[in-house]
Amino acid sequence: MSPPPLLQPLLLLLPLLNVEPSGATLIRIPLHRVQPGRRILNLLRGWREPAELPKLGAPSPGDKPIFVPLSNYRDVQYFGEIGLGTPPQNFTVAFDTGSSNLWVPSRRCHFFSVPCWLHHRFDPKASSSFQANGTKFAIQYGTGRVDGILSEDKLTIGGIKGASVIFGEALWEPSLVFAFAHFDGILGLGFPILSVEGVRPPMDVLVEQGLLDKPVFSFYLNRDPEEPDGGELVLGGSDPAHYIPPLTFVPVTVPAYWQIHMERVKVGPGLTLCAKGCAAILDTGTSLITGPTEEIRALHAAIGGIPLLAGEVRSQSGGYGLGRLMAV
Repeated sequence: MSPPPLLQPLLLLLPLLNVEPSGATLIRIPLHRVQPGRRILNLLRGWREPAELPKLGAPSPGDKPIFVPLSNYRDVQYFGEIGLGTPPQNFTVAFDTGSSNLWVPSRRCHFFSVPCWLHHRFDPKASSSFQANGTKFAIQYGTGRVDGILSEDKLTIGGIKGASVIFGEALWEPSLVFAFAHFDGILGLGFPILSVEGVRPPMDVLVEQGLLDKPVFSFYLNRDPEEPDGGELVLGGSDPAHYIPPLTFVPVTVPAYWQIHMERVKVGPGLTLCAKGCAAILDTGTSLITGPTEEIRALHAAIGGIPLLAGEVRSQSGGYGLGRLMAV
């Protein structure tokens, strides 16, 4: 018998090209769970000077995987650590397949931008490899907005060093949703067409510079609440320990979001949604399930959903942060 849904691991494999990742040198970024109360307290204590993050992992000798601490907050936010600049200034970022830009809060952020002061901030004066760009950018997410300027510096991720990337320094975060986020910024894993101001996405830069054995990344998200290990992001391939081979490849239908064709959704023995097929996106940056209004309403009725604000409904059996559905 399979385990309950809450305890089932989720594997999301997202290849940049349709290639099999066998034999690749994998860059591993493990996820760990955090206590939410302690994190919030640390943020408030660090109003003027954020607490120092753990040091980024150094490259391992030979072909051994490289581990960098990442965290999972209640199965809603999965995030990990990167470095920007020389020496690296460490930030936690959400790895988001629903966007394509990298940004972190800036030391130069607006005084009234509360989320900025509650997170680690990039200081260009502390980096010897910093290059000014100055182009203004603005990104509108489903639940928040960020404004700032573009800059260029060295990216460190999973032990990979030296890649020069253009990223955003957030000067204004008007959405309070970022104040409560357990990560500092966002690293987009979407296609270049989604990138604001035509900036090359970080993973594309790593591939172009030959820093990954294979143009592939994959997610393993651990949904077991008793486990401190929240999963991992693997760069350059996938780990067969997290799935039963062979992998099933699904073609991307529109190279913007990771959009695929979904044949149907079956709920129990009597309800079928998307019966004639529909488009769907695989988005690691959200905890919501969204869909057409009438079909989502039918799903609400089938699972005994509890109405919330802004069109959201929470499943009675979903637990915190699970089973959240929104009609569009």
